[in-house]
Amino acid sequence: MSSSSASKAIVAASVGVVEALKDQGICRWNSALRSVHQQAKTQLRSFSQANNKLSSSSASAAFSKVRDEKLKKSEESLRTVMYLSCWGPN
Repeated sequence: MSSSSASKAIVAASVGVVEALKDQGICRWNSALRSVHQQAKTQLRSFSQANNKLSSSSASAAFSKVRDEKLKKSEESLRTVMYLSCWGPN
């Protein structure tokens, strides 16, 4: 068999297999699997978005806490400088 006729035989066999699978209802399974896959992707996407919202809110809370601590430290340093500049170290 030449490579050309072998290729034709493979293509014909592939088409025959696909048609036989269609007759057995594999296409219905394919659509059901596709639907399940789509639902899983949607649920995973919504879970991921909820997780991102939680992590961003906790990150902003942590950032806010650090900012408040720095602000208090800065205010305390300013009070010390003002006190020492007005009254001196005595």
